Formats: sequence, C-alpha cells, structure tokens
Amino acid sequence: MTANELFPPACGTQDPAPACGTQDRSIRKYTREQLSRAQLESIVQAGLYAPNADGRQGTFIVAVRDRALVRQLGARNLAKFDRSRLLGSFVSGEQPSVIDDPAAKDGFYGAPCVCIVFAPKNFLYSIPDAFCAVENMVLQASALGISSCIVARAEETFDSEEGKALMRAWGVPEGYIARCFVTLGYCRGEYPPPKPRRAGRSFIVEEKP
Repeated sequence: MTANELFPPACGTQDPAPACGTQDRSIRKYTREQLSRAQLESIVQAGLYAPNADGRQGTFIVAVRDRALVRQLGARNLAKFDRSRLLGSFVSGEQPSVIDDPAAKDGFYGAPCVCIVFAPKNFLYSIPDAFCAVENMVLQASALGISSCIVARAEETFDSEEGKALMRAWGVPEGYIARCFVTLGYCRGEYPPPKPRRAGRSFIVEEKP
C-alpha cells in the first residue's frame, strides 16, 4: 500500500505542501459533530507512521470515540492541573485554555474524540517519539478539515487504579505510560486567524565560500 493510499496528499506524505502546518490552530471550542471512523483511522495511521527513534515503532495509540468516557477522562485530566504553577500566564482569548478559564471543567474542552499516545516509560526517546506521533496526527487531521489540540498531563491522568485498569483493557503493553493527548473534532464558531510570528527565532548557517 502506498502513502497516498493511506493518507490524502498532505503533510508527511509525498506532497511537500508548501504551507504545511501554517493553517493549524489549537482549537478548544468544538461542535458536537463526531468525526467518522474512517477519518479517525486515517489520523491514527498518520501517528503510527511518524518518525521514531531506532525504528522501534514503540508508540501505542488509543482513540476514544465514546463521548461519556472522553468527558470522564477530560475531567480527570483537569483535576491533575495545578494552576498555581502558571499564575499570570495567558494563552488565548479566542480559544481559551484551562489556564485562561478557572471555571473550566473539562481538560479536553468538550471535544467528541480524544487520542492517547502511550510509549515505553524507560526508553530514552519515549517523549520525542510520542510528540512526533501527535504532530503527524494533528497535520493529518488538518488535511481532513478536523480541528485538534495537543494536551499534556497524560501520565497523571492514568495514575490511578481505574486508569491502569483502562490501560489493561485497551491492551497497552506493560511498562508503557501515557505521554500526551490530542483532542479531535470540528471547530465551533469562527476558525481563528494565525498569531503573528515572533521575530528572531531562527538562524540559517550558510556554507562558507
């Protein structure tokens, strides 16, 4: 099977897509519409095709379309959030984060679907592998017209007997921990424009003549 059969031409496949990544936003306001099973499978597949250290293919992705369970996990995720560590921080007025909204009750912002990326606890490149996977998933979601947001506090969300029971039920391998989430759904309201890029964040070293 070719890359174009697995994914529509988009980021991470054969098409260089000059604007790759520039249209993505962290969306925290969702409609109730659920993405299709085929769309979700395509997004998960993109995560499985992400770059990974040593070619180990060590990440394990669980996609949850059960809205009640998504809400339950989102509440548990937010319960692990210590706002005192980020006092004075600001993320967005258009798409408020839990940092901006003290009244928030759902760490997944009402998204109808969430994916959890698990990776080996004691592997040196476990975290980079996981975030490479979610970046691929976000780019694939964007290519399909689906909004997303990467959410942290994954390990803490499953740090309970109930969380460990879910991991066992899902077939997560022994010695793995949750590294990050990506929420998925359709943007409610106007899609936000890009923020201006801060200058002075890159430098290119040319070959000496």
